[in-house]
Amino acid sequence: MVRDRIERASLYSEVTNRIIAELEEGRLPWVQPWDSAACGCTIPQNAGTGRKYSGINVLILWSEAVARGHASQRWLTYRQAEAVGGNVRRGEKGTVICYADRFTPKAEAEAARGEDREARQVAFLKRFFVFNIDQCEGLPEDYFAPMVSPDPAIAIVEADALIAATGARVNIGGGEAFYSPGHDFVQVPPQAAFHEPINWYRTALHELGHWTGHGSRLDRDQKGGFGSEAYAREELVAEMAAAFICASLGIAPTVRHSDYIASWLSVLRDDDKAIFRAASLASKASDFLLAFAGDDQ
Repeated sequence: MVRDRIERASLYSEVTNRIIAELEEGRLPWVQPWDSAACGCTIPQNAGTGRKYSGINVLILWSEAVARGHASQRWLTYRQAEAVGGNVRRGEKGTVICYADRFTPKAEAEAARGEDREARQVAFLKRFFVFNIDQCEGLPEDYFAPMVSPDPAIAIVEADALIAATGARVNIGGGEAFYSPGHDFVQVPPQAAFHEPINWYRTALHELGHWTGHGSRLDRDQKGGFGSEAYAREELVAEMAAAFICASLGIAPTVRHSDYIASWLSVLRDDDKAIFRAASLASKASDFLLAFAGDDQ
């Protein structure tokens, strides 16, 4: 158990320090992370199962794809490569991702039954090494088929449909973008106010990311005032949620919200689990919104 706690702490610190280093250099790993990579704007997925990665793993794999210039966002484990007749090329370095969950120890379950109470669960965090398909050889040809990205024009249509399907009150006008928790509405300037209209979508999706946190939806803490730690944490969630949705819809905005870098750095330096929590909440927010796109399709 002690070893597990030390390993979890080590992984939290490793990932957090990596994100902090990118922020200190002025790079936002959840905003347009594909601009210097050869791969398209998509959510990373497992090449063997087709399952999309979520939470902190999206940030980790996006960052790796950029750093190494991979041409794909498909990843798999060493064993998965072997299982389909391929292999990881000699000398290739894997990327550490993590899987978090909770379980109930057998002794605790028995004790809880005897005491007529709810059993306490124990959190655990496992490391896995994955390799980009660019690092492998001998894989089936269909593993290298281009990942389908929507046509940009269609992607914008899909975003419009998603926004409409949420039923959220979206007011267009004025010179500011914000979400009002008290009145439960989103305010976004008109597209004409944006130098590049594509950035309107990311801004609207950012504010809808906040909208998901309302008490009647995902119920996040949105009481923090501007400049507070709670405010910075919620901004992290909305920023990454918008990035995840844009990637899922094939939208590649160019806007970069750098105003909050200092407050984000403060949060991450004080708590090495903060980026994990924010990424997890961002995935839940993006899944909540993308479910409306599914209903419309």
